[in-house]
Order: sequence, then C-alpha cells, then structure tokens
Amino acid sequence: MLTACAGAGPKAAVPSDAWPARLAALLPTDVLLLGEQHDAPEHQRLQRDTVLWLAARGQLAAVVMEMAEQGHGTAGLPRDATETQAQAALQLKDAAWPWKAYGPVVMAAVAAGVPVLGGNLPRADMRAAMADTRWDQHLPAPALERQYQALRDGHCGLLPESQIAPMARIQIARDASLARTAQAARKSGQTVLLIAGGGHVQRSVGVPTHWPADFNSKVALAQAGHAPLAINTEADAVIATPALPAKDHCAELRQQWGQGMRSGG
Repeated sequence: MLTACAGAGPKAAVPSDAWPARLAALLPTDVLLLGEQHDAPEHQRLQRDTVLWLAARGQLAAVVMEMAEQGHGTAGLPRDATETQAQAALQLKDAAWPWKAYGPVVMAAVAAGVPVLGGNLPRADMRAAMADTRWDQHLPAPALERQYQALRDGHCGLLPESQIAPMARIQIARDASLARTAQAARKSGQTVLLIAGGGHVQRSVGVPTHWPADFNSKVALAQAGHAPLAINTEADAVIATPALPAKDHCAELRQQWGQGMRSGG
C-alpha cells in the first residue's frame, strides 16, 4: 500500500486511518515534507498525529511550518506554555491561518519539547522576491511552466498574464525559505517535519528542488478525494482523505476581487 521509492511507478494511496502507522516506511529521513490542502481539517489532524507519533519515539527534531514567517518560533517556550504564548511566539495570523486548525499541531510539538519554526518568506521580503528575475532560472522550463499554469488555475484565470512570472518568483522564494529553515533544523538520527501546502512539497517544483543533490528527504502528500495520477510522481506517499463538500472557489474569488475593485482595493 505504501512505497518509499519515488521512482517506482504509481503508488496506492494510504488511507488516513492507516496513517501515521505507515510512516515508519518513510524513515529514516532528514526531512519529511507533509503537504496539505489548507481547507481540509482532516489534513491538520494528520499533521498532529504525525507530530505525536514522531515525538513519542524521540525522532522529531523540529516542526517547520509554512503558516509562520521565518525568524519566528517556539524554541524559547517551556513545555507547559499556553496557546496564547505559542501563537504569539510564531506570530501566526489567525485571519490567514486559523489557530483552531493549526493550534493543536503546534501545541503537540510544544508539549513534547520540540521547537516549531516559521519557515515562510517574510512578508517584508516578498516585493524584492517578486522583482528578482534570478528565480526565473531556478526550475527547468517545463517545471516553471507548470508553476505558471498552477497560478493561472489557482486564481481562476483572473490574474493578468503580466503578474504570473512575478507571482511564481514569490512561490519559488518561499520554497527556498522553507528549505533553508528545515536544513538548519536538522539533527542526526531525527527527522524535521515540514508542513506546507501541497504545491510547496512536490518534488519537481517545490521545496525539494532547493536541496543539495545528496540531501535525504521524503514527501507525503495528503489528498482530499481522488488524487490525480500525476501526484504519484511528486510524492513518496499519498494519504487519502474524504472528499470535501463541493465548493465554487472561483465564484468566491470573483466576488472578492470584484468587491475589492469596486471599493478601490
């Protein structure tokens, strides 16, 4: 049901109720990248379960999260720190990343004495990243085009084409920031757990493209509903969770953007 070999063809998805018991097949590894769909509560439960499983075995070096900016973390907090203290230490913005969803993941690590580290590119650095054309050369042309298309699709075709390349630069710079944070947190004999959106963890376009050639990492990708076949080439394991209720994200986005334009935002 699970194979840890990235190039061995299509992989059967691991049911969520079989995770994290199947995690052992992915170890040892310096970094385990666990990709999520942000609006899938089951994925945050999987993250907490993974933290608890690794920490109980003394195998968890740190948790690196896309949800907080690089430079913020819980390393100075005691195991009995409050949720308010942990959220403040990470400067995790509830409007963007609901504490109700991610707080249990953070607190499981804090209670285990494991540091939680923000890995995302600081907002103050994003404008510079958007203008840095060196990021255009990081990915091979086919992978870069997949990034461009993902941005078009993710924004429902509403982004002007002139914004696609600058937005992709930010995405690549964010992946580089996550990669640096995870590398710096490595400990011999333990695993850094990196939690981010599914696009950030994919092997051909995401964080793994920033590792040195000999770097040891594994990718597990949580997928709500049916996983596209292409996902199998991007991860060492696909974790199957129930499909989410149907929702027209594009209609919501058009409404939000229309309101912003009418209000001058």
